[in-house]
Amino acid sequence: MPRRLAATLVATALTAGPAVLLGAAPAHATGGHGPARGTSGAVVLRAGLNVGLLNKTLDVPLNTALNEVHAPASANKTALTVNLDGIGHGEPFSVLRADVATARATADHRKAEGYANLVHAKVHLPGLPLLSLIEVQQVTATAVCEAGKAPRATSNVLGSVRVLGKKVTLTAGGTTDVKVPGVGEVRLDLSKKSTTARKAAATALDLNVSVNPLKLNVADVRGRVTLVQASCTTPGGKAPRPGGSGGTGGGQPQPGGDTKPAGDSKPAGGKDAQVNQPGSRPSTQNLAETGGSSATPYLAGGAALLVVAGAGSMVYARRRRSAAPQTGRG
Repeated sequence: MPRRLAATLVATALTAGPAVLLGAAPAHATGGHGPARGTSGAVVLRAGLNVGLLNKTLDVPLNTALNEVHAPASANKTALTVNLDGIGHGEPFSVLRADVATARATADHRKAEGYANLVHAKVHLPGLPLLSLIEVQQVTATAVCEAGKAPRATSNVLGSVRVLGKKVTLTAGGTTDVKVPGVGEVRLDLSKKSTTARKAAATALDLNVSVNPLKLNVADVRGRVTLVQASCTTPGGKAPRPGGSGGTGGGQPQPGGDTKPAGDSKPAGGKDAQVNQPGSRPSTQNLAETGGSSATPYLAGGAALLVVAGAGSMVYARRRRSAAPQTGRG
């Protein structure tokens, strides 16, 4: 009877060990922990312009951005100056001045949000040092993407707006044309918003510019200026609730925050344009996730159980061999 009981215990241990190893550990998705993070971005000002010079046959590209961030990051610079060869004897040229210029982007596994804000801001063009392209009291843009909810995009223009020195009345979601004899014209789009099932983007003001200042060696300036833009994508996981998607407003701002210059604007990086923005660039690097698996204790326990079962088998076998001669002599 003892021999049969011992054999049963050993067999049970050997059978249960692999089951503990294979079946007790909780399941994990491969390639990461939980749903993927969302993404977001924001920018206070983006300019994609061609500046034509009187004494040259080529254009000088002015492609630059102020406070452009991608999650997780924020920026609060309130001024942007640019050096353009052949303009103002090479002195730094002020593109934007503002009391407040904020861009913020956050993102995790549940929610992604982009936010941009300008307060008491003036934008200038090369060749028009005294006349502002646009003056605004306050403009904001927000894009929010939450897991399980429809993305949201909002933008607001508060207070008065002046374009080329003229006070203008803006129509929500519409286009306003401003023409100033001897200076040029600007087409201004207000509150451009776009939402899909997983993305959202909002732009407070978008200006298509065509001016001919004929000052400071500048013949004409053409291109696009964007004020205050935010975007986001929904974190992975649950799908947005039905009935929450669909585009609104005019135009389709690019959700990634990479609005391309309009018209014949040349790519960024021209050798004649140098951007001066004091301060260090905000970090946009995500930290890697590390850590051990929660199945480790189960694996260790199962391995120990197998070792104990094997040792018991050896002890039982030795005792049986040592007892066999005595049984024969009896």
